[in-house]
Amino acid sequence: MFSIFKRKKYPEFWKKHIEKVKNAPKQMNFEDIRFVVLDTETTGFDYDKDRILCIGAVAVKNSKIQVADSFEVYVKQDVFNKDTVKIHGIRRDGTEVKVSEEEALLQFLDYLDDSIIVAHHTKFDMTMIMKALRRIGGGTVRSKQLDTNFIHKKIAAVDSYQKMYSLDELCEIYNVKKHDRHTALGDALITAYLFLKLTYKYKKNNVLDLDDLIKTNYKL
Repeated sequence: MFSIFKRKKYPEFWKKHIEKVKNAPKQMNFEDIRFVVLDTETTGFDYDKDRILCIGAVAVKNSKIQVADSFEVYVKQDVFNKDTVKIHGIRRDGTEVKVSEEEALLQFLDYLDDSIIVAHHTKFDMTMIMKALRRIGGGTVRSKQLDTNFIHKKIAAVDSYQKMYSLDELCEIYNVKKHDRHTALGDALITAYLFLKLTYKYKKNNVLDLDDLIKTNYKL
């Protein structure tokens, strides 16, 4: 009778993710937190039809980009959209070493560990990742999330709450150089530089309240 209320049985990899986030320290100095700044390249913008082609990420800790602590994985293209190749340059028969969607996600979760996620327009990247996780039996990512677009609007001098700033626009505003634009790892590095400039400015003008900047997890 009450079977519909039973908790869903998740695979071991997902239980491991939940436990890592659950057991992460609750109170930490900003400098001690490991942030994982990420970006995805995809076949398009449709959450249901399109697929992830690449996940790139780099860690930020102690207000420094940890270049040696970076991540990049290419995914085998079960879905192909030739129209987006001119943007990201990832071809179905390209020379990159590609793994299955499941293997890419398992590698990413292992790299993510219990860190706080940072991205530009976090909702898109995380929805694409969580849609993919659902396909292999996972659920909603439990990690805390920050969005550079949201942080900028918190400290912007003008009332621009409704505006969605592009990564290019914020790079112009904060004088961030754009190397390897439209590659997942390249955009993750650009976003990491932007994140450091944003948090420096936020700390300079305000008491840094991380909870005030954290975006709610996106539920599907």
